[in-house]
Amino acid sequence: MARVLCDPSVPLEHVSDVLAASEVVVETSVPPWSGEDVVALVSFEPVTGEDLDRLPALRVIAAPSVGFDHVDVAAATRRGIWVSNVPDYCVEEMADHALALLLSLVRGVVELDRSVRAGGWNPKAAGSLRRVSDLRLGVVGFGRIGRGLATRAQALGMEVCAHDPVVSDDEVSAAGVHPAALDDLLRTSTAVSVHAPLTPETRGLIGARELALLPPGAYVVNVSRAGLMDTEALLRELESGRLAGVALDVLEIEPPTEESSAPAASRLVVTPHAGWYSEQSEETAHRRAAESVLDALEGRTPLNAINEPRARKSG
Repeated sequence: MARVLCDPSVPLEHVSDVLAASEVVVETSVPPWSGEDVVALVSFEPVTGEDLDRLPALRVIAAPSVGFDHVDVAAATRRGIWVSNVPDYCVEEMADHALALLLSLVRGVVELDRSVRAGGWNPKAAGSLRRVSDLRLGVVGFGRIGRGLATRAQALGMEVCAHDPVVSDDEVSAAGVHPAALDDLLRTSTAVSVHAPLTPETRGLIGARELALLPPGAYVVNVSRAGLMDTEALLRELESGRLAGVALDVLEIEPPTEESSAPAASRLVVTPHAGWYSEQSEETAHRRAAESVLDALEGRTPLNAINEPRARKSG
């Protein structure tokens, strides 16, 4: 019988319920992926071209996430394999998390908590704090999550500008947001939040040169992908005192290891890639990924396919 393999982070019941009427067995597995009877993968673990060579019957790779940079999409496309993601399962959570991180920096919430737990009781223990409505927020990437954050920020009185090379200035303006070139956004924003996908074109989008454009005392939030920014340069700017605070929900190596530990610094907040999470979003991500598998197995184009296989698998 054909098998569907899920990485250990995927609750099997969510996938099994959707595929109950299909003649497949749903199992938990870990890379390296292999099996002549495997027709689908539901995974946030890496899927390489070498894995695909060991999966001759594979028809679809369903990422239960917005990001799909862990999948060798080009190799899958050449082999006639669909790749799908779930682009909108955690929009609310991600926008909320980005805002929560920004507010924690601006109001010194984490630093003040650490101070109290260390025995202090000083309202100025986090240093100079700012009024939220005085911020000019620059949103890099004006997709679903970037727009969600912009709406929330505007409700708190912030002025918002945005940069996105694939969204027209008119569309940005229609949302009550000022369109801006990236350099201009960085020069004029007192807070920046990054919401771009990680692609070969966007890797390293914000490096040392771009960070140097930020005004002194700015805040930076990254809940998207660590590869979008030069994290070492970002931390240098923080430690030098040029930046007032940095919040990260993503690291280059996750989870941290002894060789690559989580960064630690004053006015730095790090969360464990948790921006996507709520009970509702977790269930939705896995269910929607399983629905993409069902689409492919029944001969339909997966709802959120991100490629067009050259020669679709049959059988």
